[in-house]
Amino acid sequence: MATGLKALPFSFGAHFLALIAAIMVLVWCIHFRGGLAWEAENKNLIFNIHPVLMLIGFIILGGEAIMSYKSFPLEKQVKKKIHLVLHAIALILGIIGIYTAFKNHNESNIPNMYSLHSWVGIGAITLYGIQWIYGFVVFFYPGGSSEIRRDSLPWHVLFGMFVYVAAVANACLGFLEKLTFLEVNGLEKYGSEAFLVNFTAIATVLYGVFVFLTILSEAPTSDDHSYTAIS
Repeated sequence: MATGLKALPFSFGAHFLALIAAIMVLVWCIHFRGGLAWEAENKNLIFNIHPVLMLIGFIILGGEAIMSYKSFPLEKQVKKKIHLVLHAIALILGIIGIYTAFKNHNESNIPNMYSLHSWVGIGAITLYGIQWIYGFVVFFYPGGSSEIRRDSLPWHVLFGMFVYVAAVANACLGFLEKLTFLEVNGLEKYGSEAFLVNFTAIATVLYGVFVFLTILSEAPTSDDHSYTAIS
């Protein structure tokens, strides 16, 4: 399925939303939640790394990797390397982000893996890793035959879209879960921090929408440098 529209305007919209979402999550974690720390007596500072890395590292960089085939009129091999590297960075930062949540829980005597957010998160990062490994082996090195690559591409795209939807949806679950905990512990429900968290989640969803609009639209040049449209 393709929109028949040019991808470039949608990609610019996605980049803008990514910037807004990144700024908002940093303001939330640094200004409202006290900052970021790998080691601290205040274990909440360790947890604050989690939303920053999961949004900026996993969701945003992952989205940029997905859009790389449609954002720039570059050579196919250059796009492939950008796509591969950005996904690898997103995966690594996502793993570190998940580790910080476990680290915070373990050092605060909080149980792990008790919520839907944690279940979906582990599932999403695992599928993301499988998708990256498969893409590396089939499309990069050692590389499958032309027939295997041709037959795999539509499924690679569809599976990647599924995993990314799961990641964006789970980010929203995470914002909701954390905000609910904060409000139960006294955070003002209509205060500036609550509004900031909700708007960050909205910006995240809109970013995901613009990522999909980008990949469903026409690349800057009408050649074989981008994903084949799925009809």
